[in-house]
Amino acid sequence: MLKNLSMSALSSAVLVVATAVAATALGPAPASAVSAPLGDARIAAHFDLAEGQMPENIALGPGGAAYVTFAGSRQIAEVSPQGATRILATLPEPADGGVHTPVLGFPLTLGIVRAHDGTLYFLYATGTADLTGVWRLRPGGVPQRIAALPADGLPNGLALDPRTSTLYVTDSVLGAIWSVPASGGAPTAWSTAPELAPTGFLGANGLKIHKGAVWATNLDQGTVLRIPVRRDGRAGAVRTEATGLPGIDDFAFTGHGDRLLAALNGPSEVALVQPDGSHSTVLTSADGLQNPTSIALRGDTVHVLSAAYLTAEDPNLLLAHLNDQGRS
Repeated sequence: MLKNLSMSALSSAVLVVATAVAATALGPAPASAVSAPLGDARIAAHFDLAEGQMPENIALGPGGAAYVTFAGSRQIAEVSPQGATRILATLPEPADGGVHTPVLGFPLTLGIVRAHDGTLYFLYATGTADLTGVWRLRPGGVPQRIAALPADGLPNGLALDPRTSTLYVTDSVLGAIWSVPASGGAPTAWSTAPELAPTGFLGANGLKIHKGAVWATNLDQGTVLRIPVRRDGRAGAVRTEATGLPGIDDFAFTGHGDRLLAALNGPSEVALVQPDGSHSTVLTSADGLQNPTSIALRGDTVHVLSAAYLTAEDPNLLLAHLNDQGRS
């Protein structure tokens, strides 16, 4: 499945991911059965599992394009509104094949964001000091690492604050959020709060900037966290906004308020989380979800990536319509 990995390495890597993802599904189920805020779900694009095209994160661009990281093939891709996939870049393979990548044992591309000028920023984890970190791809250019991150960590979620030109990065292994200038440079440990720590597999994961705060998920703890950005740029006190979300990965806000949609990786579900922390299931495997990893919204269209880490069947991009009762 994973491009450039031997069959034995492939089997080991998939087993590690599948076992860990399965374990995240063992927590309490979301609060209620499937509800109505999302409708008209359909699969818009299928990806090639044999080539390692397990989509990990998504950023939306103009004209209906979506930019996706493929974890297993070390690639950045553009998906057209018609569902066609175009590979934009393949990152260099580490000299040791990535076997020392923390927890997972294979090199993978993770979080991605798009700036207004079309520049893509994304994360690469290899377990090696020469490649792990924040990378940049300008339109028509080649990928370039702009900030090194600890090789013994796993940079996972990525968010860009355009007001301060600051990138924020969750580290799922070290239990931290890093800040990095968008122009590149040395990272700063912005928050190492205990709420970000893993408890067995992966901790801090999804990441968004919203209403003057950094919001993050913790996959192991099944939580949504809010950390205000102080006037001096430092992290404020962590507040837990929601709990009981087993295997929570990435998320997206549905509007200007604090209502959000969350991808629950192990259970293959999407949950609608209310501002008071209550939540309900709005998409399931019956809609085509296969271990969803990332969510993005364009207008009233919801984009959900599924990596099929555990199902090993159909990594895909699903689109659904956000109805009025799902908005903030």
